Order: sequence, then structure tokens, then C-alpha cells
Amino acid sequence: MDDEAHWARITADHADGTVALDGRDISSQVAGYDLRQRAGQPAELVLFLSPRVKDEFDGLARVVVGVPPDPGPAAAAFLSAIDAGELERNALARYDLLDGGPHEMTRAMLRLLQDWASGLWQPEVIG
Repeated sequence: MDDEAHWARITADHADGTVALDGRDISSQVAGYDLRQRAGQPAELVLFLSPRVKDEFDGLARVVVGVPPDPGPAAAAFLSAIDAGELERNALARYDLLDGGPHEMTRAMLRLLQDWASGLWQPEVIG
């Protein structure tokens, strides 16, 4: 497949939408899409096929083989930024996880790290 760009038109509203490539409506074959563009580059449109599409797809596609990202470096960077004292203080303050069961401190710390990593944790403001 060449790297030739194809005309894409996407219209969407709250209840309906259409996806067309080179003037051909392919909405019935598409369950979703990702559209991204970097400055100075052509847009990249990734289509996700509908589960209604069985073993047939009629259209042009640029196939790219990807490698799943390695979470190790990001996890290492996150963990290296953690203050051990703050982690311990906050884990000990989690009454929802300190139940007297086995490994309660470790479970509290792991849950707190998950909350921090996902942005769910909010510091308690004492006024």
C-alpha cells in the first residue's frame, strides 16, 4: 500500500455521524475512529471496524504493525518521584483500607499509588 493520502470526511453530532473515505460512506463498517495530527504533517485517521463487519472489508487501508508500549520506564519515573514519608503518612490515613487483614499496609500503599498515578487522589485540606 502506498502512502497516498485519501480524502476523509467525518460528521458527528450527539446521536449520529458519518465517516466517508474518498467520497464513499463507510459508516456502517466503522465502530469508532481516532483522528490526530501533528503540526506540519497530514492527519492520521485510524478506523475501528464495527463488530457487524464479519470477514469482509472493502476499502483502502494503510497497515502499520505496532509494538505495545513498555510501561516500565514510565512506572520507574513515577515511583522515583514518590516521597516515602508522604506515602507512608497517607497510606496510614486511609481508613478504608486498614482493616486488620493480611498485608494491610502494603495494600493501602498500592491503592494510594494507583490513585496518585490515575490522578484520583486529592490531598486533604486542613483549614
